[in-house]
Amino acid sequence: MPELQEQEERLQFDRFDHDDAWHLGSQLVGLARERGHAVTVDIRLGDQQLFHYALPGTSADNDDWIERKIRVVRRFGHSSYLVGQSYRDRGTTFEEQSHLEPARYAAHGGCFPIIVRGTGPVGTVSVSGLPQLDDHRLVVEALGLFLDSGGSEKGPAA
Repeated sequence: MPELQEQEERLQFDRFDHDDAWHLGSQLVGLARERGHAVTVDIRLGDQQLFHYALPGTSADNDDWIERKIRVVRRFGHSSYLVGQSYRDRGTTFEEQSHLEPARYAAHGGCFPIIVRGTGPVGTVSVSGLPQLDDHRLVVEALGLFLDSGGSEKGPAA
């Protein structure tokens, strides 16, 4: 689990806005297309959905999974995979021990908090369609590439 915590410490933004959501979402869709992944991508700033794209082969079920993962990230402030793994590391499951309704909450990989340094979580970036660890890894890879490239075309904040 230290690796999952390190990801959240490392993958933080100086700022995050609508343009960043567009560029990050487009990058995620591009990675998924290159690899032939049928996924849905969703990016939110607070309660506002800024980016949503469903590749061929997805369904409304993927939208439902995203909503359930987002609720976990908002409630716990950590990636949906980290939350689920924290229960697995204790020899139990999120579904057994959280006392949260499984139809509304899913601690499965694929939703990551958008964290702004000095502010904290301000939104979410989510993927649904692959096995949960692969969903998580795709989001983490895209965030790393996006941040390493300086973010959107506007460049880093001054």
